[in-house]
Amino acid sequence: MPAGEAFSDRQREEIERAVRLAERESGLRFSVYVGTLGADSRERALRLHAALGPDATSAVLVAVDPGERRLEIVTGPESKRQLDDYSCGLGALSMTTQFAAGDLAGGIVNGVLTLGEHARTPKVLHLGQD
Repeated sequence: MPAGEAFSDRQREEIERAVRLAERESGLRFSVYVGTLGADSRERALRLHAALGPDATSAVLVAVDPGERRLEIVTGPESKRQLDDYSCGLGALSMTTQFAAGDLAGGIVNGVLTLGEHARTPKVLHLGQD
């Protein structure tokens, strides 16, 4: 997330905490970008995701342009196996609902947590013994 004045210190900490929880829950890397995405927001979000380098394969990028009211969620090839379009839609819905109420930080927190929960890797309860 770029540094800026969009969030208070507490809001930044809440977003960072949500990212850590989502990463721990899912095993994926989560990244949040808040800023201008430009006219082609999807293309810009794809470039931001690719800029994550080798981590992009298993990364989820949440890109928000508050000024243009745009939201993009980009997944890499590995992360897409755990986080399908339906789950991304639910994450987007949880964010946009709070954005509409004027809560940008809360929307990001809830959206990232929703994505992390839906991308959760199932725990193995029993291992088969041969």
